[in-house]
Amino acid sequence: MMNTFQMKAALSPYLKGTVALKDNGQYLAFPLNQITAGLQANAYYFDHPEWAEEYLIYCHRSDHFKSRWQAASGDWDDKVVVDIGCGPGNIFATLQGNPRLLIGVDVAPNSLLFAAKQGYVPVLADATALPFTSEFADIVTLNATLHHCDDMETVLREAARLVKPGGVIVTDHDPQLSAWNYKGLAKLLWHARLWYYRWIGHSFHKSGPQQQAALASEIHHKPGHGVTEQFFKNTLEPLGFTVKVFPHNHEIGADALKGIPGKAEFKYRLGNVLSARNPDAASSALSLMCVATKH
Repeated sequence: MMNTFQMKAALSPYLKGTVALKDNGQYLAFPLNQITAGLQANAYYFDHPEWAEEYLIYCHRSDHFKSRWQAASGDWDDKVVVDIGCGPGNIFATLQGNPRLLIGVDVAPNSLLFAAKQGYVPVLADATALPFTSEFADIVTLNATLHHCDDMETVLREAARLVKPGGVIVTDHDPQLSAWNYKGLAKLLWHARLWYYRWIGHSFHKSGPQQQAALASEIHHKPGHGVTEQFFKNTLEPLGFTVKVFPHNHEIGADALKGIPGKAEFKYRLGNVLSARNPDAASSALSLMCVATKH
């Protein structure tokens, strides 16, 4: 784990010359461009040490996730990697490897401290105005990040700016709009689930405050919101990327990149059936993974 002097030295070749840097002792901080309600909600939720640790332990740590991401992003050894919305460091905690430089960007200080322990150089910064120069990263990742951002397109474009020619940007675990756009009874059950989850102490809904904070952070994870294949192509192709998008359910590994979405849990299948959709269709898969290579 680096000290902040070492962090500054590691980052200095890749920083814009005009940005102000603050040394907070355990991470480096840059001014936030615009402090929106959404940004504040994410900073609050992921700064809670207990909730951040739960997220690190239980989210995106499966063998399916590891297999899918290894197939999508390739070997991280000796690469410069920027993980935007890194949270407490889930991706690298799962994938491991020996990157030449691993930068984690987030808005929650306590999450950044967890990420530093995983091997990240922790940077507090605004994803809509990153303090880095352009075209220096081999791999840029946004896992379960875009739907936590007010302006998904601006964040994706800013992330893409960092990718050098031949490099790759990988996004995953953002809800596919067509799968989550529940209708009628399905939408009523979607809202009713909150009471049930709190009653049984389910996952990140163990208390009212935790549930409310988690929901506030997921700005575009609700019926009528989400990402589409066209969103990724319209945003990234004009920037010089070859874009591939893979719909998938969560219990599927590298086969997702072969066009096999896997099977969703019963509750999600039921939601699609009640919304008059085929639960086995690619458009009913829960998440989209985007793998885009810079020309």
